Amino acid sequence: MGSEMGLRELKRQRTYESVSDTAVALFLERGFDGVSVAEVAAAAGISKPTLFRYFPAKEDLVLHRFADHQDEAARVVARGRSDGLAPLTALHAHFRHGLRRQDPVTGLCDNPHVLAYHGLLYGTPSLVARLYGYQDRSEQALAAELGDGLDARIAAGQIIAVQRVLALDNWRRIDAGASAGALHADAVEAADRAFEQLREGLGGRFGGGEEA
Repeated sequence: MGSEMGLRELKRQRTYESVSDTAVALFLERGFDGVSVAEVAAAAGISKPTLFRYFPAKEDLVLHRFADHQDEAARVVARGRSDGLAPLTALHAHFRHGLRRQDPVTGLCDNPHVLAYHGLLYGTPSLVARLYGYQDRSEQALAAELGDGLDARIAAGQIIAVQRVLALDNWRRIDAGASAGALHADAVEAADRAFEQLREGLGGRFGGGEEA
């Protein structure tokens, strides 16, 4: 039974990725508003009702790539806690590691395909609006990991906002022509300043003075 469930989940995940990749390719070619959901379904070889079972909204066809990151900050804090790290210390180190790897989530990635995807995302108002919903769920997951109460929710909101602003600034500079390699040192410095401000503002329970 376990093997059957595993295969079923693997097939489902592959369908998600295949349909999303098909949709993104069409959107990049003709624009998000220039392609209908019916056209995406036809290109993916599935029915429109089946597509909506996988993706409740047209925007989710693009933002599916963010789905695995919704609880990433919460997972980083949980892992860091097991290693004795304060939440901000763990998150700071994780973000710097992402910059080093040129992880697209940090915005510091000049791969042409990633740049085209980000151009589609940030250049389409309905996608940006939908992205805020994903980030709201990231905040909720992080707040739950940080603990109960208003302080945890405020801290989570500030942390997710800082990561979003850093990533967007990196993407804008690369979109303007900078290379990821040339921008890396500045991006690290900006991240260090941002997390230091978070430490000063949040301190105590969420801070920690360890270097990333």
